[in-house]
Amino acid sequence: MPASALPESGSIAPKKSRMRSFVIWTAVSLLGAVGWGVLALSRGEEISAVWLVMAALGSYAIAYRFYSRFIARRVLEVDDTRATPAERLEDGVDYHPTDKRVLFGHHFAAIAGAGPLVGPVLGAQMGYLPGTVWIIVGVIFGGAVQDMVVLFLSMRRDGKSLGQMARDELGKVGGAAALIGVFAIMIILLAVLAMVVVNALAESPWGTFSVSMTIPIALFMGFYLRYLRPGRVVEISVIGVVLLLLAILGGSWVQNSSLAEYFIWSPETLVFCLIGYGFIASVLPVWMLLAPRDYLSTFMKVGTIALMAIGVVVAAPTLKAEPVTAFAINGTGPVFAGSLFPFLFITITCGALSGFHALISSGTTPKLIRKESQVRLIGYGSMLTESFVALVALIAACVLEPGLFYAMNSPAALLGPTVDTAAEAVKNLGFTITPDQLTAAAKEVEEQSLVARSGGAPTLAVGMAEIFAGVFGGAGMKAFWYHFAIMFEALFILTTVDAGTRVCRFMLQDMLGNVWKPIGRVTWKPGIWITSALVVGAWGYFLYAGVTDPLGGIKQLYPLFGVANQLLAAVALAVTTTVLIKRGKARWAWVTGVPLAWEVACTFVAGWQKLFSDNPKIGFFAARDVYAQAIEEGKVLPGVANMDDMHTIVLNNTVDGVIMAVFLLLVLIVLINSAVVCVKALRATEPLPTAEVPYVESRIDVPQQRSNDRALVGTDS
Repeated sequence: MPASALPESGSIAPKKSRMRSFVIWTAVSLLGAVGWGVLALSRGEEISAVWLVMAALGSYAIAYRFYSRFIARRVLEVDDTRATPAERLEDGVDYHPTDKRVLFGHHFAAIAGAGPLVGPVLGAQMGYLPGTVWIIVGVIFGGAVQDMVVLFLSMRRDGKSLGQMARDELGKVGGAAALIGVFAIMIILLAVLAMVVVNALAESPWGTFSVSMTIPIALFMGFYLRYLRPGRVVEISVIGVVLLLLAILGGSWVQNSSLAEYFIWSPETLVFCLIGYGFIASVLPVWMLLAPRDYLSTFMKVGTIALMAIGVVVAAPTLKAEPVTAFAINGTGPVFAGSLFPFLFITITCGALSGFHALISSGTTPKLIRKESQVRLIGYGSMLTESFVALVALIAACVLEPGLFYAMNSPAALLGPTVDTAAEAVKNLGFTITPDQLTAAAKEVEEQSLVARSGGAPTLAVGMAEIFAGVFGGAGMKAFWYHFAIMFEALFILTTVDAGTRVCRFMLQDMLGNVWKPIGRVTWKPGIWITSALVVGAWGYFLYAGVTDPLGGIKQLYPLFGVANQLLAAVALAVTTTVLIKRGKARWAWVTGVPLAWEVACTFVAGWQKLFSDNPKIGFFAARDVYAQAIEEGKVLPGVANMDDMHTIVLNNTVDGVIMAVFLLLVLIVLINSAVVCVKALRATEPLPTAEVPYVESRIDVPQQRSNDRALVGTDS
């Protein structure tokens, strides 16, 4: 045999490796294809929730392995020889090179708040199929892309906030509109998230004790990693998980002991505790409390969702909801009004595509990331994880009997004061549930009533209890799992409040720093304290007003939440698309440009309808006119306590309509400014200058021999 016919040395192993990789990814593709096939071909019969899990996991794996790598290599050109701001600007407070496992936990915990738990539950009104498609497809091509690209661009700009990046890249007009709009929307989002935490923890000794204990545990973990055993991430992870489990078990014990009275806190007390905690978490060094607490919370979050997934696979519950309901077409659903397009896409946000994530990706995380290649794991990977949380929440809602779902999530004015009137109202909607069944369902989870428990969180807890009880403990454990789920939701959401407050402080510093330079310096302690106090004072005011007044504070602004959040996504995608074109990457601008076009279409159509629809259940001004007309006639409409509340509702709808119009106008200015810059960049003979900081060679984790090509993609996948 001639020498040329012999295999080259070492060629057999790579061939085996390629064959193994081919077999694995073919199997993963088939797994996802089978799941999608069952969903597509089912016609009227009940199907198992297992198929949704298969479709999701197969799709996530393919997207992470191939699409995220394509974006990292071709679109962003990540470079591990380049020093990140965490390395160059390390100050021990905001900038600190962080282990990628800890940072993944922090970032995931920061982005995964109420949205992926509550939005899919409410979206179940449209059926399980639209929500499933949007959650999976939306995250792969929209949400995860946004998070990853914003994280990368912020990291290349010393961790600048989204609003400041808009100002630097779009100019003063678009930048000013973005800074004002983003900051105002962020205050509303934080107050809404904090309200969900208050509702979950109020009068709950189990939740209050367990969540409170995560703070000293996190402080211990932070000092352990920084001073006692630096670099021992696995070691402290084990210790932290053990302590967390003890805190959860301790909470269950406290709830049934004489100590319970000390942890039964009123909503007002919880508001002041949250304000104080938000301020402290914002000003303390990030390694001391925020990062370890979020990392610790991630074990609870991911562990519970993984347990849910196991429960779905083992119990194989059938989906009781329809694939697509009539409410998706006619827009007359009792949970929220409006047709599938555009309202599903502003109801299910986190888990698919959420503007709030862009603020985290341009807030704490870019100041902590150790190597550029880690944007793939932390940006894209975290968002895929959150998407799976959203899918599990959707499953939890869809395995419930539709009659119970609508009895829990329809407004009290529709359901009436008793289980009898609720059962009759549900029957009028086209579903069946008896008063005895409603009473029994509440008794199983040791609640006085489940009627009109709207907002999504109680429904999710009941659905989780249903799935867990089917695998772990049977019907007798439903009450335990229900209260565990309530505690889990509070812990899940709180991490977005502390990280969001710190991010909002960064935004305010960036904004005020354009006027007075010292306050924009992240190393100036008075600036940190002043801006942190202003931020917690702003969202704290709306939160307290909402707690003390059923029609005031954040409850007045809550109807703005969905559209406002998605307007942030439009700003983020507009900025990222503009920067890609300015960097000479116009051929790849579709990566962010396509989700931008979809998001603008959904959000502006929804915003237009919220302003000008003649349906008072949708349009702010239409609702105002209905109540104003009733006031002129001297009538108090059903569901309203008195004439004073009638006047308040008129005021609230007027304020919401005006604020919505202002938000739409500000984002429109950003979009027009972005389009002008993009056209200018495309016509220019040379790439336009960007705010990207100059290259500085990294000195940490330096490989033995550097590649001549600096565009290195790490092995984080």
